[in-house]
Amino acid sequence: MTDQNVVIQERLGDVLLLTMNRPERHNALNAELNHWLGEAVRRADSEGAKVIVLTGAGPKSFCAGGDMLEMSGVERNSTPLPPPEELTSGTDELSKTPLPLIAAINGYCYGGGARVAVACDIRLASETATFRLPGAEYGLVVAAATLPRLVGASKTKEWIYTARKFDAAEALSAGLVSSLYSPDELLPAALEMAELIARHSQESIRESKRVIDLATLSDEAQEAEAEANGRLRGSEAQTARFRDATREVTGR
Repeated sequence: MTDQNVVIQERLGDVLLLTMNRPERHNALNAELNHWLGEAVRRADSEGAKVIVLTGAGPKSFCAGGDMLEMSGVERNSTPLPPPEELTSGTDELSKTPLPLIAAINGYCYGGGARVAVACDIRLASETATFRLPGAEYGLVVAAATLPRLVGASKTKEWIYTARKFDAAEALSAGLVSSLYSPDELLPAALEMAELIARHSQESIRESKRVIDLATLSDEAQEAEAEANGRLRGSEAQTARFRDATREVTGR
């Protein structure tokens, strides 16, 4: 089994650049991408990386969310993967790693892709990036536990309740992203920031991350979101909503 097809890994000195590589599906998270992204993040610390930069392949997408064709059962993963008890989750591993994480958001950042971005420590975006949290449309809860620490409760509720698309300027104004760049400048800026972080005391960086997360993240809220989705996912109403949305997006 290999991750080279769906996650491109490049070591640039102390920086690990991870590129989600399913541009034909706007880098949507299927089981294969989710697992190998998680594996790459999980191994990064022991393999000596000091900072991780995460981006998406192609000019259009960071990550367009979960792969709707796979999630709705229209398509099935045909690539061999470890047994379920050995699978990793990209979002979970991003949330657990002690390494600093920079998301270089180069395009669509929707649903599960937005959740991936929110799990990172710093988010930089292309001026052409767009964002959407469609969980309410699909009958699920997405990023409700983690987004409020970035943009506050009111803006979080607006984006989640309406499931509307918003642009990079609004994301910057609300505090979801730190800075905007032209598409050509985005990745170089993210790598330059990563190299600067890598030169500082790694013990200090890790402790700073730990303390900031303690001050702003709620384990109880994250457990509540997981519990809510456990009840919602697969219900008759949620399944109908998701299949309707799948047909609208894919025509299948």
